[in-house]
Amino acid sequence: MGFLREGINEVIATTRGNAAPMGIISRNGTLSMVLFKGSHTEANIRRDGWVVANLTADPVVWVRTAFEDLPQKDLVAEVVAGREVERLRTCEAWAAFAAEVKHETAEKILVVLTPLAAPVVLEMGVCPVNRGFAGIIEATVHATRFVRTRDPGLRALIDHHLALVQRCGGPREWEAARVLEEFIDE
Repeated sequence: MGFLREGINEVIATTRGNAAPMGIISRNGTLSMVLFKGSHTEANIRRDGWVVANLTADPVVWVRTAFEDLPQKDLVAEVVAGREVERLRTCEAWAAFAAEVKHETAEKILVVLTPLAAPVVLEMGVCPVNRGFAGIIEATVHATRFVRTRDPGLRALIDHHLALVQRCGGPREWEAARVLEEFIDE
């Protein structure tokens, strides 16, 4: 599929008026996502039947989209295969997918993705592996669960990853860590 590798690929998924971090699962040539019921992403996929995978190395965007809706000005409309979709204005690359619910449980849905066109690369930079950025992703995943449960074990994981961010990140990762702390302290 171009920019998605075998395994779970962390992206910012956009649907109409919404952006959220998601994992796109690539296994044996099949692409899918597991979504919690009740999310904006789930409702929009059911209504519209599409999702866009956005690649971005901006850690602040990762944190903000996990906890709040972005303003509409941060999304750009594109027409792909006759459908109007929305992508992040600041992404480095994106790909649009038809999205079909294939299975549901009481809490989750499995969505199968079919590419609508080839991925679009907007910025050709090489992004090296940075443990500070990876720490933001991990801390954000734990924080989305922590804000619902207040589980001290999750808080310990968040603190562990944010310590890595302070050691291994740069100014943008440090800003993302500050924003994350604001969201979980609310």
